Amino acid sequence: MKKVTIHDIARELNVTFSTVARALNDHPAISVATKEAVREVAKKLNYQQNKVASSLRSGRSNVIGVMVPNLAANFFNSTILGIEKVMNENGYSILLYQSGESFSHETKGIETFMQSRVEGIFASVAMETTDFSHYEDIKKNDIPLLLFDRAVEELGVPTVRIDDYRGGFLAAEHLIKHNCKNIVHISANLDVKSFRERLQGYKDALNHYNLPINEDLIFYGKPSIELGRRCIEQLYNTNEAFDGVFAFEDYTALGVMQQLKSHGVNVPEQVKVIGFANEAFGAYISPSLSTIDQQSVLMGEEVARLFLKLHKSQNFYTSIPEQIVLEPLLVERESSGLTVFINQSPISSTQ
Repeated sequence: MKKVTIHDIARELNVTFSTVARALNDHPAISVATKEAVREVAKKLNYQQNKVASSLRSGRSNVIGVMVPNLAANFFNSTILGIEKVMNENGYSILLYQSGESFSHETKGIETFMQSRVEGIFASVAMETTDFSHYEDIKKNDIPLLLFDRAVEELGVPTVRIDDYRGGFLAAEHLIKHNCKNIVHISANLDVKSFRERLQGYKDALNHYNLPINEDLIFYGKPSIELGRRCIEQLYNTNEAFDGVFAFEDYTALGVMQQLKSHGVNVPEQVKVIGFANEAFGAYISPSLSTIDQQSVLMGEEVARLFLKLHKSQNFYTSIPEQIVLEPLLVERESSGLTVFINQSPISSTQ
């Protein structure tokens, strides 16, 4: 079957090729009535628009590049859902790339986006990234760049994130209010601002409730189930007493709970645990995992809406970059306990 072209639509309506082309690209010089007529005939003839050719003619691709560190995490999947919902409603498609927390993969992904003529890039920066020159290249090419979740202040671009400091404070405070006195915190690469802020929130919560900060109860590593297991094992090897654990993300918290179980420790009766991110599995494990919800879908929607608002003004980098900070939400489940154990003693590896 012969492929239907713009010329076929033009002949059907007895108008020029350029009129049809501009109508299909929603050109303001074409009347609403003509646009509707062109669309009706295009649909009747089963016309399939060549989006590559169309983007070359119009200078617009209607494609947004989205860079995430890890698609295995429900948080990033949910954020993408929010982005995609708003962008699809506004006629955009999504080109997705996963960095795997790797600097080299991230730079390759950014290069791919730019070669694909995306109209904007939404990114959550990889943990390995300390050189931001590839992001500066995006700005030099006047492509709108927005960051979500992980903010990089020196880039000076619009950002949507949660209040990670507040989230860290809430998590530690929750354990304190459930009678924990020796609280472990597991963190990660402190070059990532969100993790630094969660750590500071934890420390300030301890200070606020007059509890000492014990650096031997603070650990760092790459987010993973194995990190949680390894930290608990190290605590047992060094005979450190602890009665609560705040992990900076849920998979690490899952590893904590698994290793505690291997030592016959009951959660939450002996040790209470809270994570961060509200990954989907947390509600279904036993005991279910308390966590901090990052409002991931809303975050995706907000970054998309912010792009649409700023892109419409056509002077993306001339104003002070807008910062949207969402409120973290405490999700209390079984792992942190609903009962306060007044006479509970901290667990120790000697018990």
